[in-house]
Amino acid sequence: MTTRITEGELLLETRGLTKSYAGADGELPVLSGIDLQVRAGEVVALLGKSGSGKSTLLRCLAGLLPASSGTVHYKGAPLTGANPGTAMVFQTFALLPWLTVQQNVEVGLEAKGVGAAARAEAALAAIDLIGLDGFESAYPKELSGGMRQRVGFARALVVEPDVLMMDEPFSALDVLTAENLRGELMELWESGQFPTRAIVLVTHNIEEAVLMADRIVILGSRPYGTVREVFEVGLDRPRDRDAPAFEDLIDRVYRTMTGRQKETRTPGRAEPVALERRTPATTPLPRAGVDSLSGLAEMILHQGGRCDLADLADDLGLAVDDLLPQVDALDLLGFSGLEGDELSLTDTGTAFAGADVQESKRIFAAAVLAHAPLVQLITRSLRQTPGRPLRAGFFRDLLAHHFTSEQVAAQLETATDWGRYAELYSYAAEPQEYRLDEGGAGGLV
Repeated sequence: MTTRITEGELLLETRGLTKSYAGADGELPVLSGIDLQVRAGEVVALLGKSGSGKSTLLRCLAGLLPASSGTVHYKGAPLTGANPGTAMVFQTFALLPWLTVQQNVEVGLEAKGVGAAARAEAALAAIDLIGLDGFESAYPKELSGGMRQRVGFARALVVEPDVLMMDEPFSALDVLTAENLRGELMELWESGQFPTRAIVLVTHNIEEAVLMADRIVILGSRPYGTVREVFEVGLDRPRDRDAPAFEDLIDRVYRTMTGRQKETRTPGRAEPVALERRTPATTPLPRAGVDSLSGLAEMILHQGGRCDLADLADDLGLAVDDLLPQVDALDLLGFSGLEGDELSLTDTGTAFAGADVQESKRIFAAAVLAHAPLVQLITRSLRQTPGRPLRAGFFRDLLAHHFTSEQVAAQLETATDWGRYAELYSYAAEPQEYRLDEGGAGGLV
């Protein structure tokens, strides 16, 4: 295993990088105009909400996805295929279940044509480095989630890449396991034993980014992924979570992610959209189920109708950004407002949080019909064809002009959940059809 030696050398660079996917109405942009540099000796965190293009950017840097325009350079040369200087660690471990730990670690070396003796020696060294010695002959099914992810790290590190790519590598682990593995990884990085010269980490977790990174690149997601802001961390390792500088940086990053550092904006949208101008395209629904947003509203009510969002997240054992979809949903529906870190219920939100089931449904129905464009669209369309169902494909095709297929599915999933709870319409999964709820709010004109 080698150590990091050339600090500051430019390893990866994107210039005007854009990435689009084919949609029903032409190209759908995911990334636009990304300029990014990764130098030896640094940990770079790509931070952003879902849909900001973090994982897409990581795959472009690794050469797993081609750029639609612009370029990705590795050591000054433009990429034309897979990046030879990178290795990837995935969220879902991606191990081959029929191979032992050692055989899984050797896979990359075998693909490079390394002989059996040499790859066994290198694999055993990587296994020892990452704390897996004694598990060489175990199969993935015999390992805990943390141990399986260690295999993923060993497999990536054994090829000694210049840049280690990590796509939310701790998000599938329990909190304690993730904390332990994260700490061990950074100890190795600081020790100089780490066989890679830079790390690029994709995460949606603000605290994780501040704990691990030297530089945090925040991606915005409306209408497509762009670099919103870059923070130089500048904190000594190991980092003290209770230090004022640590807490201040988390605060600043959080405000940037929610759009409240330089201007007041509605959460989840790049700029305010006037109520009368909201459409399913300009005002996408946050990925928050009724149960979760109702639960958050009730928690705020029990704290007197207002609370500090960061404190609430700490009390729940969550990262602040884990609550953002629910915060966005309450804000969109007019149930809450957020000033700085203080989240407070509106009068309507207070009524919703304190109502019984039937009254909460009535309040919710009025809110979604007033504020949620996709729910409005489905309800109005059904009212235009009374007594007849409408196929989900109709709405899917309309949304496909503005969103990727994954985003379309997420939008319809949320709209279905909200409309059902509000008793505006029902949905049958087998024929994939919506039908007006004549006996509920959907039957009211």
